Amino acid sequence: MTSRTLLSSWQALTKHAEVAKLTHIKTLFADNEHRFSDFSIQLPTMLIDFSKNLISKEILHELIALATDCDIENWREKLFAGAAINKTENRPVLHTALRDFGKESTYVNGEDITEKIHGSLAKIEVFTEQVRSGVWKGHSGKAITDVVNIGVGGSNLGPQMVTEALKHCSDDRVSVHYVSNVDGTQISNVLASLTPDTVLIIISSKTFTTIETIVNAETAIKWLTDNTFDQKIIEQQVVAVTANKENALKFGINNKNIFEMWDWVGGRFSLWSAIGLPIALSLGFNHFKELLEGAFELDQHFYNTPLENNAPVILALISVWNCTFLGAQSQAILPYDQPLHMLSAYLQQAEMESNGKSVSWHGDEIYYPTVPSIWGTLGINGQHAFYQYLHQSNNIVPADFIGSINNEASLTKHHEILLANLFAQTRALMMGVNEQQVRDDMEEKGHI
Repeated sequence: MTSRTLLSSWQALTKHAEVAKLTHIKTLFADNEHRFSDFSIQLPTMLIDFSKNLISKEILHELIALATDCDIENWREKLFAGAAINKTENRPVLHTALRDFGKESTYVNGEDITEKIHGSLAKIEVFTEQVRSGVWKGHSGKAITDVVNIGVGGSNLGPQMVTEALKHCSDDRVSVHYVSNVDGTQISNVLASLTPDTVLIIISSKTFTTIETIVNAETAIKWLTDNTFDQKIIEQQVVAVTANKENALKFGINNKNIFEMWDWVGGRFSLWSAIGLPIALSLGFNHFKELLEGAFELDQHFYNTPLENNAPVILALISVWNCTFLGAQSQAILPYDQPLHMLSAYLQQAEMESNGKSVSWHGDEIYYPTVPSIWGTLGINGQHAFYQYLHQSNNIVPADFIGSINNEASLTKHHEILLANLFAQTRALMMGVNEQQVRDDMEEKGHI
């Protein structure tokens, strides 16, 4: 297609950006008492408020026009249909199929992969229930009490993020630990507190060639065998999740202990596959299935909803607007919810591992920014670390504030203070202060 910069929607947005950069968000609220309802989307389980962005109805209209001009609806169809939209590797990107509870068949290169997906889920369910019930025992006949998941990137960040986020759903039948760093300190600290007879090792690697994972796996297996003096322990207490079964077999993993994933699943989206095995072991298979069903519901919203009311599309377009047209170089993810303390780290990979290209599909150099740097941490921690930068810096940093109406802890006062901070910070960032307000505040405190 023609360079996007030549599209009429692109050129219109460029002109809008010149005006928007000179506009204050509080002016937009003052001019439109219905701004919140105009720029928010209510879904069954979440409210998405994007009213505190420098957008207008005209800008949103042009952003949707840009998405249409770039044929996003056709690309969405290709994604769900299993077309090879990963051009570099000529592969589909079908993590959606892993959680599709409504489609009878999905095809990749003429092969129906639905049966494979169902087979994998069935194997996860059986294994999970066996381990959690104590039927699957270690080599000495003792039940498994701890699971060590060894992986890096998508084989670690996604599962660990979800395990932490949904910890309140766990019955603690087994404790799940994660090892990703090849720095020996991490695996040494994890293994030091465990008993070899009751530990299950999961080696999670799509290719089974990632050096960090292989070295950690070798260390874990040596720890098992050195402490039990029995090589047979590997057959009972080491399993693998991989798309390269041959390499796993060569490594010494028992064939029945290999859980399959596929090359049409991107690593950063693989938690929905057998890479999510530690999630199922921690929470139970029923909760893992509920996780998949929740993702399926949002997939359906993304697939069936018109662009102007489509939450993922709108959020993506606002990111394009802030980064590409307004020049924001980064985007902060700020959860005010302790269970989501790993969300920012996970989204860093999900967004930046593949996005942000400087060359187009056709090999032409791109001269405009294509994705912001993603960063962030828990909101309360951030307030006492870098929020002064957000409030005072010349660099404008769009920020996503994430909160939960209900908290798993029953300490009401804590949650009220937490949410009060969330709302206060979004308002303060939106409103700002002028010189006279600063002087009045300093005078009141006796500083001038």
